[in-house]
Amino acid sequence: MLNFDLSEEQNIIRQTIREFAEQEVKPVARELDEKEEFSVELARKMAGVGLFGCFVGEEYGGSNMGYVGYIIAVEELARVDGSTAATIAAGNSLGIGPIAYFGNEEQKRQWLPRLCKGEILGSFGLTEPDAGSDAQGSRTTAVQQGDDWVLNGSKIFITNASNPLAGVTTVQAVTGTRPDGRKELSCFLVPARHPGFTATPMHGKLMWRSSDTAELAFEDCRVPARNLLGKRGEGFKQMMQVLDGGRLSIAAMGLGGAQGAYELALEYSQQRKQFGQLIGKFQATQFKLANMAMEIEAARNLLYKACWLKEQHRPFGQLAAMAKLYCSEVMKRVVTEAVQIHGGYGLMKEYHVERFFRDQKLLEIGEGTSEVQRIVIARGLGL
Repeated sequence: MLNFDLSEEQNIIRQTIREFAEQEVKPVARELDEKEEFSVELARKMAGVGLFGCFVGEEYGGSNMGYVGYIIAVEELARVDGSTAATIAAGNSLGIGPIAYFGNEEQKRQWLPRLCKGEILGSFGLTEPDAGSDAQGSRTTAVQQGDDWVLNGSKIFITNASNPLAGVTTVQAVTGTRPDGRKELSCFLVPARHPGFTATPMHGKLMWRSSDTAELAFEDCRVPARNLLGKRGEGFKQMMQVLDGGRLSIAAMGLGGAQGAYELALEYSQQRKQFGQLIGKFQATQFKLANMAMEIEAARNLLYKACWLKEQHRPFGQLAAMAKLYCSEVMKRVVTEAVQIHGGYGLMKEYHVERFFRDQKLLEIGEGTSEVQRIVIARGLGL
């Protein structure tokens, strides 16, 4: 039997995070964006309402709200501000996810409680200057020397890695060559500010300007063998599994951002007058808003189904790629029309819709471009 009702707990999560976003995030979002400033204070407030460790069990300090609950929380933050939602999406899916999924008991006990409390943030060291969509093209190396691994290389566009709360990065590195000649890839947990590891903030971004983005460098960075995550040679598989879940959080950002931009456009259409009447009375405007509402509803159903499949431990990768792709592109269409409804005012920074317009573009690029999602979907069709 189909049931589209959210549970009482999930409705409480939505209401709680919506109120938090309106009261704590919205008043500072424009200023933080303008200053390109990551807010430690805001991150700590988000930790205070259980926004880190959303899908982690209570035994490790998580809030254990389930994946649907987590996605609702990201959606509600993105409805107000993309940068803030990015901090939570990356902090959970990419920062906490690898350790929660693949860490041994010692690693989980060492890192998860602090990550779930928001005392520190985790990050995901996959993308390199010459290895973006081609994640297997990594050049960062890890060479075993006695009981240690020595890392050399670089990563780029890494979220949550250079702010004062940065605590640990999961790093994919080449550890050898497979029998078939391909690179052997493994993952390592590297503490922030570890000798030989530097994280440099990246500025001048078009979007997510108050999210922390960094370039990482590893120069003879020596970590103990116990920092190997899972088994040697399973790094690429681990990263791809993490990205399956991460796509859902990016989809949630697209859904929430579309919802926020739609609401801004609807409100503006009921205030702005032209030719002697509210612009919401013009059929041209009504059709734009109708299309927005329709696509948002379709996107929400697709995303929630993918999240439900993940919670049921059923295959969800194909639907996750669809949701990430569709929600990202729905937001593109919605924010474009939302700016159009605002007219000239939509191009001014004093109107929130301008920030939504900029923030959207990353969703078509980060955690697998729209082109890569179409490749994933096509492969799922057996093509």
